[in-house]
Amino acid sequence: MVRGRGLRRPLPAGPAPSFAVHLLGRRPPPTAWDAHWLRWPDFGLPEDRADARAVLREALARAAHERVEVACGGGRGRTGTALACMAVLDGVPADRAVAYIRLHYHRRAVETPWQRGFVRRFPAARRPAAPP
Repeated sequence: MVRGRGLRRPLPAGPAPSFAVHLLGRRPPPTAWDAHWLRWPDFGLPEDRADARAVLREALARAAHERVEVACGGGRGRTGTALACMAVLDGVPADRAVAYIRLHYHRRAVETPWQRGFVRRFPAARRPAAPP
């Protein structure tokens, strides 16, 4: 129930999402559905990585019962990176998440070396504190 797309393209046919994560360097236009903007410059990484982690966790949780859209301008670099991070959160090993997204979403997803590194270092879950 997660769709990736490029915002420079028309909304695809089918049901509209009920939640979207917009990965852009500047504020996107309003949508008819609930949306969260992550400030994320083109070819870069999210400016607030803790916020990115929280929003991607929320998107994955909402995708269990709602249609979720993850989108940047072109739909490959930032979108692919976010989708790969969501795959990590869903149990795909971080060192295989980029290949997984390239196979299942777009063969050129996750465009830059620093985006690939971000996915490899993306924490799947917080480790509990060691007992005293």
